[in-house]
Amino acid sequence: MAQPDSPIDRSSFEPPYAQLARRLRERVASGEFQPGDRLPSEAQLCEVYGVSPMTVRRAVTQLIQEEVAYAEHGRGTFVKSPQLGAAIFDLGDLRRYLSDPGIAARIVEARIVTPTPRVCQQLQVTADDHVIAIKRLLERAAETIFYHSEYLVFDPARPLVEAELGVTSLNDLFSGGGGGSGVKFGRLTLHASALTAGEATYLGEQPGSLAWVVEHLFFDYDDRPQSWGRFVGRADRLTFSSTVGIAPREEGGSR
Repeated sequence: MAQPDSPIDRSSFEPPYAQLARRLRERVASGEFQPGDRLPSEAQLCEVYGVSPMTVRRAVTQLIQEEVAYAEHGRGTFVKSPQLGAAIFDLGDLRRYLSDPGIAARIVEARIVTPTPRVCQQLQVTADDHVIAIKRLLERAAETIFYHSEYLVFDPARPLVEAELGVTSLNDLFSGGGGGSGVKFGRLTLHASALTAGEATYLGEQPGSLAWVVEHLFFDYDDRPQSWGRFVGRADRLTFSSTVGIAPREEGGSR
């Protein structure tokens, strides 16, 4: 077994098990350990890195949780092959638009309406209930970037405030801040679509043009749907990327 490139630093704020997991992850990224290879045994790791068996077990558990490795009872721990079907795609483009100080939200509709059957299904309300319908255009200079429609469960005790109509509230939701909106978790759905006549009019495009649609459904702390909405934009507005497996660390970067 090769000697580690740097020892476990006992004075570091990073716990020893996290340091060990990082060292092993870097060795996988460098190709020293490849998919299917057995990682060093617990005894070997204890000896080479000067750590306890408990530290090794916590480090290996972390690698398994990160899907870098997997364990086989009685055989050891092995490097896991990249799982293409488990790829997680980043919505970085959308977050960058929402956090761009040059982007402004223009409200084209905000009113209390009777829910359509689809809205009833998404928000788990009935046709006798009411919801708040909001339509926004996210604009930069004179150009419309996204059309956003949203439906919120109507609560007379919680009046709609101006802050909830702007870009900041949307950015808070997608960056994890929550904006004090009481959101516990959300579900996002991405699909390709063709612009409807109404969407095309808002975006200044031709009906039938290709578009990306990002639907979001947010739930409150009672696990009840709170809001459902859709971002619609030209197909070239958003790109989605994902890293599968362990990529080598960029020069000057950190993992």
